[in-house]
Amino acid sequence: MPDSTPDSFRHQGLRQQLVEEVRKKGIRDVRVLAALGRVPRHAFLDNVFTELAYTDQAMPIGSGQTISQPYTVAFQTELLGVEERMKVLEVGTGSGYQACILEEMGARVFSIERQRALFHATRDRLKEMGRKIKVFFGDGTLGLPAFAPFDRILVTAGAPSVPEALLEQLKIGGWLVIPVGNEEIQKMMRIIRISESEVESETFEDFRFVPLLGQEGWRAIR
Repeated sequence: MPDSTPDSFRHQGLRQQLVEEVRKKGIRDVRVLAALGRVPRHAFLDNVFTELAYTDQAMPIGSGQTISQPYTVAFQTELLGVEERMKVLEVGTGSGYQACILEEMGARVFSIERQRALFHATRDRLKEMGRKIKVFFGDGTLGLPAFAPFDRILVTAGAPSVPEALLEQLKIGGWLVIPVGNEEIQKMMRIIRISESEVESETFEDFRFVPLLGQEGWRAIR
């Protein structure tokens, strides 16, 4: 079960140290850093990992998934360029930590998770926290067409290519951030939808994510 310990002064101090560490690694958006400083990462981890909650590393959360390294969360969030009241789709809810960072920045967050056990646990956790994040169970590679279009889409698993369904659900002028590559290493990409048929893309540094599974993910091409 997640750590039920309150957000102590010790936790807050460790969190500020983590924020400073992430800042030194190149994250400059003060809104991203502030959100990182407010969300209690220890609350998303099993008790056994509590002492490591504010180290800059990924950790297991069950169902073969991980909570991303805080630097990775900050990097993706900074690339996403979230503004107040934007409608954001997150593909891969996981523990819910990234979704909470987005909500802290004022986004209206819709998140989809394909691992049933994680979906139920995270939905309950976010509800207990009083979060307004809308969490859905299903194939994230297909997005949430009933709620489209989205101002921003964030994918938190490594894809073999950019799912067409996600591009179609992005507003014109909207941004999609996604790691694309093989199952071992991916390049972070930011894709901007210019028109109905045209996109622009930028490529950034290498990352390692769990594979994006689904109809337009790894499972479909095996």
